[in-house]
Amino acid sequence: MVKGLNDVSGTGPVAGDEFAGLDGLGQAELVRTGQVTPAELLEAALARIGRVNPAVNAVVTTMAGQARATAAGPLPDGPFTGVPFLLKDGGGVGYAGVPMTSASRFLADYVPTQDGELTRRYKAAGLVVCGKTNLSEFGLLPTTEPELHGPTRNPWDLALSAGGSSGGAAAAVAARMVPMANASDSGGSIRVPAANCGVFGMKPTRLRISSARRRAGVSMRIAVLSEHAVTLSVRDCAALLDATAGPLPGDPFVAPRPPRPYLEETRRDPGRLRIAVSAESPTGAPLHADCAAAVEDAARLCESLGHHVEYATPRLDAAALGKAFATVSAGGLAWDIARFERLLGKTATAADFEPATWAMVERGRAGTISLAGYLDALAELQALCDDLAAFQAPYDVWLTPTAGAPAPPLGSFDAPADDPTRGQRFAAAYLPFTVLCNVTGQPAMSVPLHWNADDVPVGVHFVGPYGDEGLLYRLAAQLEAARPWAHRRPPHSAT
Repeated sequence: MVKGLNDVSGTGPVAGDEFAGLDGLGQAELVRTGQVTPAELLEAALARIGRVNPAVNAVVTTMAGQARATAAGPLPDGPFTGVPFLLKDGGGVGYAGVPMTSASRFLADYVPTQDGELTRRYKAAGLVVCGKTNLSEFGLLPTTEPELHGPTRNPWDLALSAGGSSGGAAAAVAARMVPMANASDSGGSIRVPAANCGVFGMKPTRLRISSARRRAGVSMRIAVLSEHAVTLSVRDCAALLDATAGPLPGDPFVAPRPPRPYLEETRRDPGRLRIAVSAESPTGAPLHADCAAAVEDAARLCESLGHHVEYATPRLDAAALGKAFATVSAGGLAWDIARFERLLGKTATAADFEPATWAMVERGRAGTISLAGYLDALAELQALCDDLAAFQAPYDVWLTPTAGAPAPPLGSFDAPADDPTRGQRFAAAYLPFTVLCNVTGQPAMSVPLHWNADDVPVGVHFVGPYGDEGLLYRLAAQLEAARPWAHRRPPHSAT
């Protein structure tokens, strides 16, 4: 054991695998000070993946050869030099020479020929990519149970969903395979898995990290894919955003520039915040008692830290919101599939997709959604932005449940061929809060502050002002100090 090594919670020495309890910055510090080599960190991570992944199924591609070559150096001098890392098997993180399936049979043979922009930024930060994680097909459901790779199981209870679409990432971090992993979010896909698996997840402001989908045009203003990560610690999340944030030439717009590094924000006092608390759904969807209890508990914690807490809930037209979001999402998916048809030189058929995905592709194809209908959907979502901005104006932060229920059993989102939208209907009721922030573009985070009577994590959701991740990081660091979570390890973990 490395002398004096402590876990990220600061509660004592790490037992067993001496690296498994460290966050990414902790591991990088060992490399920087010469106590370990990147190769040693990598081999320990690969061993953890080998022990735990057969039960959890979080990692669908292991990149041992590429990772060993990278760890052998030379490595960039970055904030995470030598730290093992996992990429999501979809989104905007292509890795040259490694398949990127998006958990779909249609892309099972797709191999990018060059790294994506975000992958290049991860490499420049010194990270050693050692595998790719599971997701729902094209990231469409808030669970990770694709037909192509099979289900990812929640490390707290293998019968439960790890969440989605970034369920593989969250399960891998919760199980201590790696201290942090890439994730992406177009309706809750960072925050819901973080909530289900008891880790920290931040969805940044829209286009805080330049998106691979930036050429999607006007629809990006509403239903854009936000890339970032799930992490063990708040400081890792902040430092990783420092390393990867920023626009590219040609981006349709740019997120407001932060006044200081996000890692510095985690060391600053948040002051006395005005926090709106919603223990009920703005759409009228029922909330599980565990989720309401988690919010009440978080509200009391915030009040004890000196913040002003006030109960308030906006009232939204759930039917109009659901229809508009579904229209824009279906149009975006059809655009994606058409782009891949041209890239791969093959025609998409029903046999290439799960029933729910194919139904959505067909709905989004030309002729199914009119141009006027698509623009009407964008206008409806913009009206929602206006309503939520008016609601949140008197407050600094909005506190809600992350999801409408704790992690549900695997199979809850199943959609048979004769009812292909069943899973999407279940998802709409399950996600009364997270989707709203993808519409407005606001930063939002799921914080693991609560576990229910079954010892399953139930995340709470904090929404910040547009462009102000710094405020959320200040609050998150305060909450983490008041109620540390990294020492809580699920039964199915590597330690």
